Amino acid sequence: MRVRGWHRSWQERSKMERIDLYSRFTISCIPWLFALAWQGTPFHHDIRHEPLPLALGLALLLVSLAQCLLSNRNLTASYGHYLGVSAFPGRRLLAPLVLLVVAVGLLATLAGVDGVKGSGLLLMTLNAPMALVITRVLLVPVRRFLVESVCLTALITSALAVAGIKGGTLAGVVPCSLFGCVLVLISVRPSAWSMSVMWQAEQARDIQARLAVAEERLRFGRDMHDVLGRNLAVIALKSELAVELAQRGRPEAVDQMVEVQRIARASQQEVRDVVRGYREANLDTELAGAQGVLSAAGIECAVTGDSGGHLPPPVQSALGWVVREAATNVLRHGDPSRCLIRVGVTADTAVLQVENDGATPAGAASSPASAPDGPGSGLAGLRERLAALDGSLEAGPAKGGLFRLTATIPLAALSAEPGEGDGSEGKPGTAEEPRRRTPGARRAPMSLCAAAIVAPGVMVGPEGPASWRNDDDRGTGAARR
Repeated sequence: MRVRGWHRSWQERSKMERIDLYSRFTISCIPWLFALAWQGTPFHHDIRHEPLPLALGLALLLVSLAQCLLSNRNLTASYGHYLGVSAFPGRRLLAPLVLLVVAVGLLATLAGVDGVKGSGLLLMTLNAPMALVITRVLLVPVRRFLVESVCLTALITSALAVAGIKGGTLAGVVPCSLFGCVLVLISVRPSAWSMSVMWQAEQARDIQARLAVAEERLRFGRDMHDVLGRNLAVIALKSELAVELAQRGRPEAVDQMVEVQRIARASQQEVRDVVRGYREANLDTELAGAQGVLSAAGIECAVTGDSGGHLPPPVQSALGWVVREAATNVLRHGDPSRCLIRVGVTADTAVLQVENDGATPAGAASSPASAPDGPGSGLAGLRERLAALDGSLEAGPAKGGLFRLTATIPLAALSAEPGEGDGSEGKPGTAEEPRRRTPGARRAPMSLCAAAIVAPGVMVGPEGPASWRNDDDRGTGAARR
């Protein structure tokens, strides 16, 4: 919840950090402005231009500037105390209190030697408590602060009365001192309260996102349990039965293992269906989701062009992942005000473009050189998904300070690809099978395990271990895509 160092550039900060920095900077400037205005103005006309009054006024100005330095030094600690991040060390108030007493003493001495006129004295009275109360207002409740302000006003008034100030000038000291304290109360404390509310809202959004992820994990776990729980229990029971029958030399053991093989195949397909449902992205859904998320983040987002609803499912899934990754990069790495998503579909090609005006941070974070290798890792993962469909991905700065990401997928090759409507899909030994497999997909060892379990000479229909291996490879490739 703290601003991570004053040395970071403005563009590297999040929106909340920028607001936090602006609020702290504003509060830090308040005592300096008051010291230079209210403590420096009387030097022109109100302070007598003689050595002693000028020396006292200059000393009072230096003490006020020292108070400003201490106020700025204590601001971070008092801010953290108000936000509940850390406790304010009480010893830090000792030096400001001493300087306040010194300032009141110098002010009373200057008034006692008749070195300042009434209006200048009132301005100096306004400035005297400012630096201390800016720190104090964030440390105590409002009621206690008001009581302390009254006590501080009584101290300043008493010191000036002892110095010989009487009449209307002394009567004006009371409202001036109280006005300075109340001015700090109504300006500094609401600012800190607003920051506290915004940080809590930011934290609540983070917790909400984590809860959503946890809920999705639980749902995925429930689905996997529902899919595999009963089948694995049946496999265990039938395996035990097969062992008992095999030990007794009964031929029914082979039938039990064939049934185990069938249930394992069915479970494998069910797991693929569950994983595919989680890993495949729908283009229409992702476009609507990206527009809603970016708009909620204060980024003007427009979606133009073809909806892509008539595209083949693999193309929609790949482009949906591009939209999801692009929207994530815009939110995490850039600070744009506008984002444009265009979908263009012709007879031969599907093109998706995502443009935003946050070119520098988004481009640096999403450059191909910095993207980690491996599937599902930023732009490298998107290129792998598109490469499975003979597609391409380009990303980089564009004219006008924009960052543009372009995904292109040829449709002619997909429509002419064997295995769609010609009955060749799933047949082992198809010439196109190696090309369609995702690069890097490994052969699953399930077929070898099945061959070792099933007794020699027992064939399980035309879908023997070889064809099972091909199906497994295709499932692995689809899951990786």
